[in-house]
Amino acid sequence: MENFTPYTSLAGGILIGISASILMYLNGRIAGISGIVSGIFNNPAVSEKAWRIAFVAGLVGGAFAYAYFFPISIAPREHITTALLVVGGLIVGVGTAMGGGCTSGHGICGMSRFSLRSITATMAFLTSGIVTVYVVNLLAGASA
Repeated sequence: MENFTPYTSLAGGILIGISASILMYLNGRIAGISGIVSGIFNNPAVSEKAWRIAFVAGLVGGAFAYAYFFPISIAPREHITTALLVVGGLIVGVGTAMGGGCTSGHGICGMSRFSLRSITATMAFLTSGIVTVYVVNLLAGASA
C-alpha cells in the first residue's frame, strides 16, 4: 500500500465529522451530497440554493486547495477510459436514486444516527464497491 496516509485520513475524517455536525446543528440538514446537489436544481427557494451552492463550492475548492498544498502523484491506470468513468458516474447516480441517498448521507450521517436503513445501505455500497473493483481488475487483466 504505497498511498497509505493514516494521519491525513484521520484529519480528513475528523473534519468531515465536524462539518456534518455543524450542518446538522445550524441547518438541521443531513450532509448527503446527492441530496444537496439535487436540491440546487430541484428546489425553487433561493435561500435553499445559496447554502447548497456554498457547500458544493467548498467541497470542490477544498479538493483543489488540498491538491495545491499537498501535491501527490497518482499514476493513472491505462485501462480506465473517459467512457468508463462516465458510465461509472451514471451507474452511481442511478444507485444513489435507488438507494435513497449516497455514501455520505448514509455512511456518515445515517450510521452516526444508528439508522438501520443507512447501515444496510452502507454495507451494500461497500460490498458492491469491493466486487466491482475485483471484476473490473479481473476483466482488465490487472492485479486485484
